[in-house]
This record gives sequence, C-alpha cells and structure tokens, in this order.
Amino acid sequence: MRVKAKGKRTSGAAGDPLVFRLFNEIGIIEQLSRTLFERVMPRGMTLPQFTVLNHFVRLGGVRSPAQLASAFQVTKQTMTSTLARLQAAGLVEIGPNPEDGRSKLVRITPKGTAMRQRCLEALTPALEEIAILIPRTDQDMLLPPLIRLRQLLDARRSDPKLQRSPAARRPRSES
Repeated sequence: MRVKAKGKRTSGAAGDPLVFRLFNEIGIIEQLSRTLFERVMPRGMTLPQFTVLNHFVRLGGVRSPAQLASAFQVTKQTMTSTLARLQAAGLVEIGPNPEDGRSKLVRITPKGTAMRQRCLEALTPALEEIAILIPRTDQDMLLPPLIRLRQLLDARRSDPKLQRSPAARRPRSES
C-alpha cells in the first residue's frame, strides 16, 4: 500500500527558525506514531505501559519508581499508576528495596517480556509498510543524528536553565 502525501506541507510558518521546524516535525511524528502504536497494541495495553516494558527489555536490571519517573520525565504519581496497572496484569513485579526499606524496586516479569514481544509483533506490519516507503539508506542516514539529538536532550534534562518554574508545571498523565 503506497501512501500519497496530501501536498507539500512545511514544518512551521515561513521564517520559523530551523531548529523549531525540526522539533515541530518531531512532535508531529510523535503524535502520529503514538496513534499508530495504540491502534495495534493488544487490548488493555497503553503506549506508556509498553514504553516501561521496552525500557526494561532494552536496559535490563531493576529500577525504583522514582528512577522510572525521572527516565520518562513524568510525575512519580503518573509512573506509580502505570506500574500498578502493569503489576495487576503480572507484567512487572514491585517489591521492597533490600538496601532501603522505604523504597520499592520494579522488575519486568517473563510475562512482561512476552507482552513487549506481542506488542512488537502487532506493530511489525505497520512498520514494514513504512520501511518500504522510506529507503534503507534514508533510515541509515536519519538514525545517527536522531540518536545524537536524544543524547543531547537527555544530558541537558536537569539543566536548571531548562527547568520550568513550579507554577508553570502541568502534570502529565497517562493517556
């Protein structure tokens, strides 16, 4: 299935800075890809839940809810809600931290690893369609600068100059 563009669209208004146009395009891609993911996820699985499972499969180990909230840049309350749903489904285990009796540690279960795989399998046909439309050489060319951009943003996430004032913060919630 070939997808036709609906005409040439720009990434912002005339005169917008190039870096804004870049981030605007990334934002649009995020919205479109979120919708794509959520349409094919197994029933009851949300994108935030999938990303937590994917985080564990990708990086391994155990994490505290606070570490996960920081990694995903959501409130601890939002992460706790996501983890509670994953735990109820048997996809993660949450237990006491042996080094600190007040905190908890989270780990993925074999069922959680299997669910992440099911999600990828459900997504594969849509990704294969897109891969056909974007040549491998373009994919190879796009990935390194996107990785560098992610690493740059990740390294700067705690920069005080980039922090919003507490009054301006709006909590993100799981969608």
